[in-house]
Amino acid sequence: MPVRADDLSEPADPSPPPGLVTIGRFDQRPGYRVNRPDGSDSWLFTWTTGGCGRLTQGGAEVAADAGDLVVLGPGVPHHYAVEPGAEHWAFWWVHCQARAAWSGWLRPYALDDAVYAVGPASGQGRNRRSEDRVEAAFRRMLADARWTGDGPPPVPAEPADGEVAVAHGAAARELALCSLEEIVLLATARADRRRPDIDARIRRAESLIAAHPSAPHTVRSLAEAVALSPSRFAHLFTEQLGCSPMRALRDARLLHAARLLEATELPVERVAAASGFTSAFHFNRVFRQRYGTPPGAYRTGVTRGGAGEAAARP
Repeated sequence: MPVRADDLSEPADPSPPPGLVTIGRFDQRPGYRVNRPDGSDSWLFTWTTGGCGRLTQGGAEVAADAGDLVVLGPGVPHHYAVEPGAEHWAFWWVHCQARAAWSGWLRPYALDDAVYAVGPASGQGRNRRSEDRVEAAFRRMLADARWTGDGPPPVPAEPADGEVAVAHGAAARELALCSLEEIVLLATARADRRRPDIDARIRRAESLIAAHPSAPHTVRSLAEAVALSPSRFAHLFTEQLGCSPMRALRDARLLHAARLLEATELPVERVAAASGFTSAFHFNRVFRQRYGTPPGAYRTGVTRGGAGEAAARP
């Protein structure tokens, strides 16, 4: 019988603070489990290399075997553990804020409650060359997360069990996210899509938003760019992507603003304008709704450093 995360009575485990990029590799034995009745403030990416794990978020439950990428979106109660009967669960994990472009790659593999499960393509089994490249990207990500910006980044090495790194510097965070972007792209490009392909015109509009979120996009301008009428475009976009074009634009702008807050010292008003928000008041309000903290406090939390105890658990 499936176990819902919000039905569990065990103590809640912390998650890394939002805005940080935290990466680790664990090889856990039976009895290992993590429970977050309130979910996490950031996205959790897991890549299983051996054994099997079981991840439950909201009403969705996934068994993660070797070669599987399972992603848990933020804000939904979740629980994960070594799969009952399995001898162990070896996996890489990353907590971070997902880049806007990744949503389109992951969407075909969406289950319920912001769970995305990406496995090998049907009939092909595991692709060792692809998995080796993903493994190399994780090792590079772990090394890059420790880069101080002085001299070349560290050389990737064989990770120790339980090794965890937090990318504090702006350059280290961006390099780490670039490696994770490669991982997401490699995994989603080789696997089965659980939903039919999105209309190419809608994908094009989504790409335009992700590539330049601060541009003065409107439903009409996006519709014209993909040769659809505004009403037809808005209907197709909402039907296929699950949110309106303007909601997708707002989310992309907020993510762009979060990156600017993390990587620059621009005043909050400049960040708002550079992200496409014409009103600083509106920007502060919607940013707090999305990230749970005002823009200034978000930047302070990111630049302050320590992930503390939260960084020790994925």
